[in-house]
Amino acid sequence: MSLFSCLGSLLSTIADQLDPLFGASATAAAIVVFTLGVRAALHPLTRAAVRGEKARARLAPKFAELSRRHRSDPERMRRALGELRAEEGSSPMTGCLPAVVQLPVFFVMYHVFSTGSGAGDLLDHTLAGAPLGGRWDGALGGSQGLVHLALFVLIAAVATWTWWRARRTAVPGASPGLARVLPLLSFGTLVTAAVVPLAAGLYLATSTTWTAVERALLHRGAS
Repeated sequence: MSLFSCLGSLLSTIADQLDPLFGASATAAAIVVFTLGVRAALHPLTRAAVRGEKARARLAPKFAELSRRHRSDPERMRRALGELRAEEGSSPMTGCLPAVVQLPVFFVMYHVFSTGSGAGDLLDHTLAGAPLGGRWDGALGGSQGLVHLALFVLIAAVATWTWWRARRTAVPGASPGLARVLPLLSFGTLVTAAVVPLAAGLYLATSTTWTAVERALLHRGAS
Protein backbone atom coordinates (compact mmCIF):
# COMPACT_ATOMS: atom_id res chain seq x y z
CA MET A 1 0.00 0.00 0.00
CA SER A 2 1.40 3.40 -1.00
CA LEU A 3 1.86 6.32 1.37
CA PHE A 4 -0.98 8.15 -0.35
CA SER A 5 -3.30 5.14 0.07
CA CYS A 6 -2.41 4.92 3.77
CA LEU A 7 -3.29 8.59 4.18
CA GLY A 8 -6.56 8.07 2.30
CA SER A 9 -7.50 5.11 4.50
CA LEU A 10 -6.74 7.09 7.64
CA LEU A 11 -8.89 9.99 6.44
CA SER A 12 -11.76 7.60 5.73
CA THR A 13 -11.48 6.13 9.22
CA ILE A 14 -11.53 9.60 10.82
CA ALA A 15 -14.49 10.62 8.63
CA ASP A 16 -16.43 7.53 9.75
CA GLN A 17 -15.87 8.51 13.38
CA LEU A 18 -16.99 12.08 12.72
CA ASP A 19 -20.03 11.16 10.64
CA PRO A 20 -22.51 11.26 13.57
CA LEU A 21 -21.49 14.87 14.26
CA PHE A 22 -20.92 16.29 10.77
CA GLY A 23 -22.96 14.05 8.43
CA ALA A 24 -22.25 14.84 4.76
CA SER A 25 -19.41 17.18 5.78
CA ALA A 26 -17.60 14.49 7.81
CA THR A 27 -14.80 14.10 5.25
CA ALA A 28 -14.16 17.86 5.27
CA ALA A 29 -14.05 17.75 9.07
CA ALA A 30 -11.64 14.80 8.84
CA ILE A 31 -9.27 16.93 6.73
CA VAL A 32 -9.26 19.60 9.43
CA VAL A 33 -8.80 17.10 12.28
CA PHE A 34 -6.04 15.22 10.46
CA THR A 35 -4.20 18.44 9.57
CA LEU A 36 -4.35 19.64 13.17
CA GLY A 37 -3.07 16.26 14.37
CA VAL A 38 -0.10 16.34 12.00
CA ARG A 39 0.75 19.93 12.92
CA ALA A 40 0.59 19.03 16.63
CA ALA A 41 2.96 16.10 16.01
CA LEU A 42 5.39 18.44 14.21
CA HIS A 43 5.24 21.05 16.98
CA PRO A 44 8.67 20.08 18.47
CA LEU A 45 10.29 20.81 15.11
CA THR A 46 8.54 24.17 14.96
CA ARG A 47 9.78 25.02 18.45
CA ALA A 48 13.33 24.22 17.32
CA ALA A 49 12.92 26.45 14.25
CA VAL A 50 11.64 29.33 16.37
CA ARG A 51 14.56 28.95 18.81
CA GLY A 52 16.90 29.27 15.84
CA GLU A 53 15.12 32.41 14.65
CA LYS A 54 15.37 33.95 18.10
CA ALA A 55 19.08 33.14 18.24
CA ARG A 56 19.65 34.83 14.88
CA ALA A 57 17.63 37.86 15.98
CA ARG A 58 19.63 38.11 19.22
CA LEU A 59 22.95 37.92 17.39
CA ALA A 60 22.00 40.15 14.45
CA PRO A 61 23.36 43.39 16.02
CA LYS A 62 26.67 41.67 16.84
CA PHE A 63 26.91 40.26 13.33
CA ALA A 64 26.28 43.73 11.89
CA GLU A 65 28.98 45.23 14.10
CA LEU A 66 31.56 42.56 13.15
CA SER A 67 30.70 42.97 9.47
CA ARG A 68 31.19 46.72 9.73
CA ARG A 69 34.44 46.39 11.67
CA HIS A 70 36.03 43.83 9.33
CA ARG A 71 34.45 44.77 6.01
CA SER A 72 37.88 45.39 4.48
CA ASP A 73 39.12 41.94 5.53
CA PRO A 74 36.60 39.26 4.45
CA GLU A 75 38.69 36.38 5.83
CA ARG A 76 38.96 37.94 9.27
CA MET A 77 35.26 38.76 9.21
CA ARG A 78 34.44 35.12 8.40
CA ARG A 79 36.57 33.92 11.33
CA ALA A 80 35.06 36.47 13.69
CA LEU A 81 31.53 35.46 12.75
CA GLY A 82 32.42 31.79 13.18
CA GLU A 83 33.90 32.44 16.62
CA LEU A 84 30.79 34.34 17.66
CA ARG A 85 28.54 31.51 16.52
CA ALA A 86 30.69 29.01 18.42
CA GLU A 87 30.53 31.11 21.59
CA GLU A 88 26.77 31.44 21.37
CA GLY A 89 26.16 27.85 20.28
CA SER A 90 24.49 29.04 17.11
CA SER A 91 24.74 27.77 13.54
CA PRO A 92 23.61 29.06 10.12
CA MET A 93 21.42 25.95 9.89
CA THR A 94 19.83 26.47 13.30
CA GLY A 95 16.12 26.95 12.68
CA CYS A 96 16.36 26.09 8.98
CA LEU A 97 16.82 22.32 9.28
CA PRO A 98 13.64 21.70 11.32
CA ALA A 99 11.63 23.62 8.72
CA VAL A 100 13.19 21.64 5.85
CA VAL A 101 12.44 18.32 7.58
CA GLN A 102 8.73 19.20 7.64
CA LEU A 103 8.49 19.90 3.91
CA PRO A 104 8.00 16.27 2.73
CA VAL A 105 5.09 15.86 5.15
CA PHE A 106 3.39 18.99 3.87
CA PHE A 107 4.00 17.92 0.26
CA VAL A 108 2.31 14.54 0.78
CA MET A 109 -0.69 16.13 2.47
CA TYR A 110 -1.05 18.85 -0.16
CA HIS A 111 -0.75 16.28 -2.98
CA VAL A 112 -3.50 14.09 -1.58
CA PHE A 113 -5.87 16.97 -0.88
CA SER A 114 -5.32 18.62 -4.26
CA THR A 115 -5.47 15.48 -6.45
CA GLY A 116 -7.26 12.86 -4.35
CA SER A 117 -4.45 10.42 -5.26
CA GLY A 118 -4.79 7.22 -3.22
CA ALA A 119 -7.70 8.64 -1.25
CA GLY A 120 -10.55 7.02 -3.17
CA ASP A 121 -13.59 9.27 -3.45
CA LEU A 122 -12.17 11.98 -1.17
CA LEU A 123 -12.85 14.78 -3.64
CA ASP A 124 -16.42 13.57 -4.27
CA HIS A 125 -17.52 14.47 -0.74
CA THR A 126 -18.86 17.90 0.20
CA LEU A 127 -18.57 20.72 2.71
CA ALA A 128 -21.95 22.39 3.30
CA GLY A 129 -22.97 21.21 -0.18
CA ALA A 130 -19.79 22.37 -1.97
CA PRO A 131 -17.80 19.50 -3.57
CA LEU A 132 -14.33 19.05 -2.09
CA GLY A 133 -13.06 18.58 -5.63
CA GLY A 134 -14.62 21.82 -6.84
CA ARG A 135 -12.91 25.17 -7.39
CA TRP A 136 -14.19 28.64 -6.66
CA ASP A 137 -14.62 29.65 -10.31
CA GLY A 138 -17.07 26.77 -10.78
CA ALA A 139 -19.06 27.61 -7.67
CA LEU A 140 -19.86 31.29 -8.13
CA GLY A 141 -23.23 32.12 -6.71
CA GLY A 142 -25.36 30.06 -4.36
CA SER A 143 -24.30 28.22 -1.20
CA GLN A 144 -21.25 26.63 -2.85
CA GLY A 145 -19.84 30.07 -3.63
CA LEU A 146 -20.38 31.14 -0.02
CA VAL A 147 -18.30 28.20 1.22
CA HIS A 148 -15.35 29.24 -0.96
CA LEU A 149 -15.85 32.89 0.02
CA ALA A 150 -15.76 32.01 3.73
CA LEU A 151 -12.53 30.08 3.16
CA PHE A 152 -10.96 33.04 1.31
CA VAL A 153 -11.97 35.43 4.09
CA LEU A 154 -10.35 33.19 6.72
CA ILE A 155 -7.11 32.81 4.74
CA ALA A 156 -7.01 36.56 3.98
CA ALA A 157 -7.51 37.40 7.66
CA VAL A 158 -4.72 35.04 8.72
CA ALA A 159 -2.41 36.37 5.98
CA THR A 160 -3.09 39.97 7.03
CA TRP A 161 -2.37 39.17 10.67
CA THR A 162 0.81 37.30 9.71
CA TRP A 163 1.94 40.25 7.57
CA TRP A 164 1.25 42.69 10.40
CA ARG A 165 3.16 40.59 12.96
CA ALA A 166 6.08 40.05 10.57
CA ARG A 167 6.51 43.79 10.10
CA ARG A 168 6.36 44.42 13.86
CA THR A 169 8.89 41.71 14.67
CA ALA A 170 11.34 42.33 11.80
CA VAL A 171 14.89 41.42 12.78
CA PRO A 172 17.11 44.50 13.27
CA GLY A 173 19.78 44.76 10.62
CA ALA A 174 17.83 42.80 8.05
CA SER A 175 17.74 44.03 4.47
CA PRO A 176 15.01 46.73 4.19
CA GLY A 177 13.90 45.33 0.84
CA LEU A 178 13.71 41.81 2.22
CA ALA A 179 11.83 43.02 5.27
CA ARG A 180 9.20 44.55 3.00
CA VAL A 181 8.83 41.59 0.66
CA LEU A 182 8.83 38.60 3.02
CA PRO A 183 5.66 39.55 4.93
CA LEU A 184 3.79 39.75 1.61
CA LEU A 185 4.53 36.08 0.93
CA SER A 186 1.84 35.14 3.44
CA PHE A 187 -0.73 36.23 0.85
CA GLY A 188 0.58 33.54 -1.52
CA THR A 189 -1.64 31.05 0.29
CA LEU A 190 -4.69 33.07 -0.73
CA VAL A 191 -3.64 32.93 -4.38
CA THR A 192 -3.00 29.19 -4.13
CA ALA A 193 -6.38 28.55 -2.52
CA ALA A 194 -8.04 30.22 -5.49
CA VAL A 195 -6.69 27.66 -7.98
CA VAL A 196 -6.80 24.37 -6.04
CA PRO A 197 -9.75 22.13 -5.10
CA LEU A 198 -11.74 22.97 -1.98
CA ALA A 199 -10.15 20.05 -0.09
CA ALA A 200 -6.67 21.53 -0.61
CA GLY A 201 -7.95 25.01 0.25
CA LEU A 202 -9.39 23.65 3.50
CA TYR A 203 -6.04 22.08 4.31
CA LEU A 204 -4.22 25.35 3.55
CA ALA A 205 -6.63 27.37 5.70
CA THR A 206 -6.26 24.97 8.63
CA SER A 207 -2.48 24.73 8.37
CA THR A 208 -1.84 28.46 7.97
CA THR A 209 -4.18 29.29 10.86
CA TRP A 210 -2.33 26.80 13.06
CA THR A 211 1.01 28.27 11.96
CA ALA A 212 -0.04 31.85 12.73
CA VAL A 213 -1.37 31.00 16.20
CA GLU A 214 1.49 28.62 17.03
CA ARG A 215 4.24 31.06 16.12
CA ALA A 216 2.52 33.96 17.87
CA LEU A 217 2.34 31.92 21.09
CA LEU A 218 5.93 30.68 20.80
CA HIS A 219 7.30 34.18 20.22
CA ARG A 220 5.16 35.65 22.98
CA GLY A 221 6.39 32.98 25.36
CA ALA A 222 9.95 34.26 24.97
CA SER A 223 9.18 37.96 25.10
